[in-house]
Amino acid sequence: MKFLMLIFFCLGSYLAFAQTLQLHYDIRHTIDPKRNSKNFPTLYFEYFKNQDSGKSFIKPGSFLLKIQADFIGEKNNIGKFYIQVSQSFRFWKPKIFLSLQYSGGLGVTEPKQYSYYLINTYSAGLNYPFKWGNAYLSSVLDYKYVSYNKPSNDFLYTLYWLKGLWNYKAEFSGDFSIWAENKNHGDDLTKELTGKRFSLFAEPQFWFNINKVFALGTKITMNYH
Repeated sequence: MKFLMLIFFCLGSYLAFAQTLQLHYDIRHTIDPKRNSKNFPTLYFEYFKNQDSGKSFIKPGSFLLKIQADFIGEKNNIGKFYIQVSQSFRFWKPKIFLSLQYSGGLGVTEPKQYSYYLINTYSAGLNYPFKWGNAYLSSVLDYKYVSYNKPSNDFLYTLYWLKGLWNYKAEFSGDFSIWAENKNHGDDLTKELTGKRFSLFAEPQFWFNINKVFALGTKITMNYH
């Protein structure tokens, strides 16, 4: 098991409607030089739309698109790319939504022969959005299918949150996830392993809104497995 904390300093952020474009500088090498060869910039895009008209038979809920590109490659080329897409909907009165999600990506290493895929992951479950005080939260419990050579069928729990501070002059937001996964992926590297690996991921972030367009802030990424 290991614990890794990465601090992302934001150089600038563009906020418009439900779209966010963030530019960060990742200082993981400064924090942990033994495990990380260098610091690097990261580009992060998020599009979020929450709709629940309550009129049609199928009532769409929240839609989320996340894209992250790490410029960790040679000459600051993109060395890692990640995408996540999720959609919730319901066709009943209680505001508990069905949730569908896909995530995947890839990574390029030096030397190139150790490059890898972020294996396609498909999730389906229940999403419950709610308000706690002045904070907006969404609790999601999913069945998760990871398409390894030996597929893994497990659970995934995620909590999203957003809280405005000082009349939304600042914002505290982020997400927290915990899941299980087979240690044996059906390949030569893991074929002798048995049992489950439990993982945790958290990404709290704090933003100070300079105006309606730009914000400055920081993001902390935590992994434990």
